[in-house]
Amino acid sequence: MINIVLHEPEIPANTGNIGRTCVAAGARLHLIEPLGFKLDEKSVKRAGLDYWDKLDVRTYINYQDFLEKNPNAKIYMATTKALHTYDEVEYEDECYIMFGKESAGIPEEILLNHEETCVRIPMINDIRSLNLSNSVAIVLYEALRQVGFDTMENMQRTGQLHRYSWEDVKK
Repeated sequence: MINIVLHEPEIPANTGNIGRTCVAAGARLHLIEPLGFKLDEKSVKRAGLDYWDKLDVRTYINYQDFLEKNPNAKIYMATTKALHTYDEVEYEDECYIMFGKESAGIPEEILLNHEETCVRIPMINDIRSLNLSNSVAIVLYEALRQVGFDTMENMQRTGQLHRYSWEDVKK
């Protein structure tokens, strides 16, 4: 299972989209507080997080709490400041891919401790960054491609993941 980590996400709709992507990909979502929104049932429904009950999500009071509860985590840091692109590294099952908050990214003091595992998505000049949920989808599916989509294929074989037919779609 691939782990997606959001460091202090601010926009509930982005987190909702990311949660939905994690459900579809069989990934676990980790949220590091403070969050820019509430996770109560009313707020989750208002943000359109209709897949939230199917999501494997963990929350942490801060980055230190995250590290303490995941002591052996191999963490890749997604940042525009990285030397390596997201497709130049070798992801492994159970790795963690961290993304920063929409307005500022991952704090410099965290990035400095993980310089060798920082990755970026190539973009043309004059573009500050991609939307957070799009960035997560791009990097997550590359990690899944590298580990052979094993999680999803196994779930399909065991019936845990439903594959729709055209007849289902027409209904």
